[in-house]
Amino acid sequence: MKIVIAYLYYDLLNLYGESGNIKFLKNHLESQGIEVIIKSLTITDEIDFNSYDLVIMSAGTEENQKLALHHLIKYKTEIKAAIEAGKYFLITGNAIDLFGKEINYLDGKKIEALNIFDYKVSESEKRIVNDALFLNKETNEYVIGFQNQSSILSNNNNPLFEVLVGTGAKKGFKEEGIHYKNFYGTYLIGPLLVRNPAFAKEFMKELILSIDKNFEIKDFDLDFETEAYEKYFNLHYNEIAK
Repeated sequence: MKIVIAYLYYDLLNLYGESGNIKFLKNHLESQGIEVIIKSLTITDEIDFNSYDLVIMSAGTEENQKLALHHLIKYKTEIKAAIEAGKYFLITGNAIDLFGKEINYLDGKKIEALNIFDYKVSESEKRIVNDALFLNKETNEYVIGFQNQSSILSNNNNPLFEVLVGTGAKKGFKEEGIHYKNFYGTYLIGPLLVRNPAFAKEFMKELILSIDKNFEIKDFDLDFETEAYEKYFNLHYNEIAK
């Protein structure tokens, strides 16, 4: 079995160690005996979304975000078709800004985004910066990570997580992220998969079975990640779990 991962704009959207998600996936999928091929692509490359099983994009500066969008927007029809067909997307940090209708900047400039989803993005003067605790309502599991964003979504009809603790919660935000079919998007960074082994395990299982529903998945060795998660959670959020 083979899984092909497109790591988009590895050189532009690469803040906060989010490449750790790539390393995590490669390590744990290969432990299942799966051949993992990573295609690192940037603005000088052609992108064939039908060729990949999973597309990953991460956080970047505002300038690099605009560069990536300028290159990506010509593929918006192909991206929408890939999402509707059930291709997997893991989008973290402000990369999720690109998949809405438009991005409104503080200087008054507005740019068209990919228009895949109905939400609009507005840049805020005050950033959301804090460790955060979310709830995955589909699995009723806690998700931890770090927020560092100035983007505010409006008209978001497909949230991924419920916000429990963090600067976002203090500002009154109830929900966060994007989940539609097999598209997973969140501002939460950390990296997401490394810090949340339960979420990562289910994500990998679903990805594998979407390619081969008869694949015999062995137990993932996530002891190290689970221990780190539990120690962090018990230190910071133990009262919530009681």
